[in-house]
Amino acid sequence: MLAFGRMIRHALGAVALLGAATLPGQAQAQQAPANTLDAIRARGALICGVNTGLAGFAQPDSQGVWRGFDIDYCRSIAAAIFGDASKVRYVPTTAQSRFTALQSGEVDVLYRNTTWTLSRDTSLGLDFPAVNFYDGQGFMVKRTAGVTSASQLNGATICVQPGTTTEQNLTDWARANRIQFTPVVIERLEEVVAAYVAGRCDAYTTDASGLAATRSAQPTPADHVILPEVISKEPLGPAVRQGDARFADIVRWSHYAMLVAEELNITAANADQVLASDQRPEALRLLGKTGDLGKMLGLDNAWALHVIKAVGNYGEVFARHLAPIGLQRARSPNAMYTQGGLQYAPPFR
Repeated sequence: MLAFGRMIRHALGAVALLGAATLPGQAQAQQAPANTLDAIRARGALICGVNTGLAGFAQPDSQGVWRGFDIDYCRSIAAAIFGDASKVRYVPTTAQSRFTALQSGEVDVLYRNTTWTLSRDTSLGLDFPAVNFYDGQGFMVKRTAGVTSASQLNGATICVQPGTTTEQNLTDWARANRIQFTPVVIERLEEVVAAYVAGRCDAYTTDASGLAATRSAQPTPADHVILPEVISKEPLGPAVRQGDARFADIVRWSHYAMLVAEELNITAANADQVLASDQRPEALRLLGKTGDLGKMLGLDNAWALHVIKAVGNYGEVFARHLAPIGLQRARSPNAMYTQGGLQYAPPFR
C-alpha cells in the first residue's frame, strides 16, 4: 500500500511538472477526500500552502513568524472556521510542488501567487474560488544595463521559474514579437533571484507583484528597473480541490467579506462598534447580527466578524503588506469597483 501511495504521488508530481499548457487532455488528478472542513475541524488547524518566501506575500520574519498578504488570507480562513486566526500551519511550496501538495491533501488550500487558468481549473482537479489580486507578467533588469523597454531584450538571457504560466507566457511573447532569448530555468525562487542578482541572466521575468517584492528586498532597490510592458493577465487567488463546494464557498466568501467590509468602512478596529450601533442591513448581515448567512456556510453566524477583527478589510491587508513593497491600488484593477477597479463582491443577503 505504501509503495502504491508513492507511485500515485510520483504520477501527480509528473503531471505538475508538465505545466498547465501541456497537461494531457482533460485527465483528472487523484484527489484527497472531499471533506475538507470536517478534516480541518478534527485536526484543529487549517493547513495552508504558501510561497517559500516572497516579500509582501508570504515570508517568515526574524522571529520565524509568517507574514504577508497571502498569510493574512490563510489566517482569515482559520478565523472564519475557528474564530481564531492563529490556528494555521503553513507549508512552503515551490511552483512545481504546489499543485501536488493540494491534490494529495498535504494542504487544505493554496494561497501562493497562483494564476487561475482554464487548464488548471479543469485538468488539475482544482477550483479557484476568487481573484484576490489582479496581476500581469513583466520584466526586471539592472539599471546599469540601460534597458528601458522589453523590446530591447532580443538576444538576452532571461531568468524564469519552470512549471509556471510565466514560462509559457515568455515563450508566447517572444514568438509573437520575434524576440530571441536564452532561458535560465531555475525552480526555487531564492535561487532564480540569486542568479539574476549575480548576473547569470540579463533580465528576470515573473508577475509584476513578484518583481516588486524581489526589488524591495535588494540592498539598493533603485539599482533594479521594472520595465513598463505587461505581457499577460495573471488573476491570482486561492485554489482548493474540486468536489468540495462547501469549503470552496468558505474560501470565496471570506474574500468577499473583506471586500464588503472595505466598502462599508468596517475595519478591524471598529467592527465591534459597528456591530453594536450600525443600522445598515448589509452590515448587520455581514457581521452576523441578523440573518443566518454563517449557518448557510456551515459556520457560526459571526464568522465574518471574526475574519474582519483578525485581519481587517481588503484595503487594510493590502496597505499592510503590499504598499510597502511599492504596489499601489490607485488606478489599478485591485482598486474597489467604486474607485474604477475590479474588486467587487456579490451582495451579502
